[in-house]
Amino acid sequence: MRARISLTCFLLFASGYGAALAKPQIVPPSAQAFKLGSLQVFALRDANNVLDNDGKVFGVGVGPDAVARVLKDAGAPTDEVTLSVDGLLVKAADRVMLFDTGLGPSVKGALMASLTQTGVAPDEVTDVMITHSHGDHVGGLATAEGGLAFPKATIRMSAPEWAWMQAQPNSQALAKIIAPKVQTFEPGATVLPGVTSIALPGHTPGHAGFEIVSGSDKLIDIGDTAHSSIVSLAEPDWAIAYDNDKDEGESTRRATLKRLAEDHSLIFAPHFPFPGIGRIETAGDHFSWKPETP
Repeated sequence: MRARISLTCFLLFASGYGAALAKPQIVPPSAQAFKLGSLQVFALRDANNVLDNDGKVFGVGVGPDAVARVLKDAGAPTDEVTLSVDGLLVKAADRVMLFDTGLGPSVKGALMASLTQTGVAPDEVTDVMITHSHGDHVGGLATAEGGLAFPKATIRMSAPEWAWMQAQPNSQALAKIIAPKVQTFEPGATVLPGVTSIALPGHTPGHAGFEIVSGSDKLIDIGDTAHSSIVSLAEPDWAIAYDNDKDEGESTRRATLKRLAEDHSLIFAPHFPFPGIGRIETAGDHFSWKPETP
């Protein structure tokens, strides 16, 4: 019998800091469609993660009062931070690509039901692109029974991330399930035609974004470069507990946000409010979020 992947295992690995810090909420499935050149793209809803504003995740070292001020200025509740957990589906002429897989069946994530709304079956997905191996991005790779959720798909993640995932105690059961399907790439390499990886280290050792190009149109999946569309943009230099290397995470976050704002790039941010599509704008010495679905 295949090993059942436990909820506790996934959430411990998802946070890298303790399961009690994240409170997943079940959400209705949803698939937000748009065109990117000749590609059909869907943002896929999976869940919400709610975190108490207690200084343990956001605003590490500055305290919950400072975080509360940022949230209040944005008109948001000051006692908690809510993050979406979403995936991205890209349909090309010869491929069906899924970017990250959400929390998975152990927390009753909606990604599979959202995928159904696109008319794509799990065995039609040809490639699963993984930004990094935290459980809220790889949890949906396995079924509740411990099988492959996307049995015909090649699972693609960066070589340093795959090595790191296999070394983490809480991820080894999942790593064994997916190992026969994993193909690695070097950060910055072209992964598939029209899809180039972007090295975004700090959150995890092999954390990568993806630049998706079709004709003159471009979309950048930033992975977990920024978590909150409010706190991460207003105070990009604040440490977040989820970053494996907090100093590198901070420098990567600010440099990436600056570049995205300067380039006026269309991005997908899987933890920003669904559907997570929009642009980063400069606001003084920090940044702001402008939702925009083509």
